[in-house]
Amino acid sequence: MDRLLDAGARAFADKGFHATTTRDIASRAGLSPAGVYVHFASKEALLHALSLAGHEAALDLVSRALTEPPTPTLRLTRLMSDFAAWHAEHHEVARVVQYEFPHLSPGHYAEVVALRRELHAKVQAVVEDGVTGGEFVVDDVRETVLALLSLCIDVARWYSPRGRLTASDIGSRYASLGLRLLGADRRVPGS
Repeated sequence: MDRLLDAGARAFADKGFHATTTRDIASRAGLSPAGVYVHFASKEALLHALSLAGHEAALDLVSRALTEPPTPTLRLTRLMSDFAAWHAEHHEVARVVQYEFPHLSPGHYAEVVALRRELHAKVQAVVEDGVTGGEFVVDDVRETVLALLSLCIDVARWYSPRGRLTASDIGSRYASLGLRLLGADRRVPGS
């Protein structure tokens, strides 16, 4: 089944959900087209499995990043670094997870959107903590959280392992960008 999920991720990342056929997925997995249906009732069911697993992995990563460091600045630094690096390291799956989920059936879509909202709420809470504690200076918390997450998510769209930046490089740079977006670099010490 992992072979099919990997093949599905590569096919959906290359062609998009609608342009990918079960024959494409089966071929990449080294199976007959009928072999896909042994594990998944439909192409959409395979997309759901990928979307669910990817969103759960992202939510777990964000949860871990936001629980260990002691300050909002350190939590957001770790979040931006880890989340951006994850989108580079897993760029094919991440591209599918982040950009193809709208093609899910209504029930599957609702399930994935609930995970996305939970992730967004966790990030929003730490940004609010940083604003309240004077570590961050932002005009609109909700819009800033959307921008922070969008920066990381978009890595999956353009990243190539053949490029000059490693996933770790991207993580470090995006952590710095995130702090700038939060106004952490404009904060007056002790205020």
